[in-house]
Amino acid sequence: MSVTANETLDAKGLACPMPIVRTKKAIKNLDPGHVIEVQATDKGSTADIKAWCESTGHQYLGTTEDRDVLKHYIRKASEAESSEEKKHEDILNLEDLRRKVDGEKNVSILDVREPAEYAFGHIPGAVNIPLGELEERFDELNQEDEIHVICRTGSRSDLAAQKLAYKGYKNVKNVVPGMAEWQGSTEKNHL
Repeated sequence: MSVTANETLDAKGLACPMPIVRTKKAIKNLDPGHVIEVQATDKGSTADIKAWCESTGHQYLGTTEDRDVLKHYIRKASEAESSEEKKHEDILNLEDLRRKVDGEKNVSILDVREPAEYAFGHIPGAVNIPLGELEERFDELNQEDEIHVICRTGSRSDLAAQKLAYKGYKNVKNVVPGMAEWQGSTEKNHL
């Protein structure tokens, strides 16, 4: 099967959030109904792009894989189909999360990064459910808990927090800016 795109975006070698940042910029120049092919090597980009499309109204058509390159296909929504990108409004900064963790409160932390990212450094006690697996694994989280969602930069965690809130989780906080700037203790499990 051959897919024809109106435009191709090279996001190979870029890590989250850059593939989605570049996609947002490139899609602005595309005509409604046209298709963009986003080439990426970041395994987490599939979940990121799917979730971003859901939150904006653009149509995620699918992803193919050619060796180590993921090719994501997105159809740009018309004005009537699109919506302004949503953001989860309940946020918590890293310093406040660190105070909670250091205070030895029972803190529920959901790390939505990919397993390899998590393995090389995560907040002690954080549960790892990658964004792409979240919908199939909602039942692993307690709806009554205050859930602190974290990723590398705050983008994937924002999308995950929106999904949780939509699913009925009442006390969800997006932790910003994310693990890239976390100064607290970490654990590694990449033996």
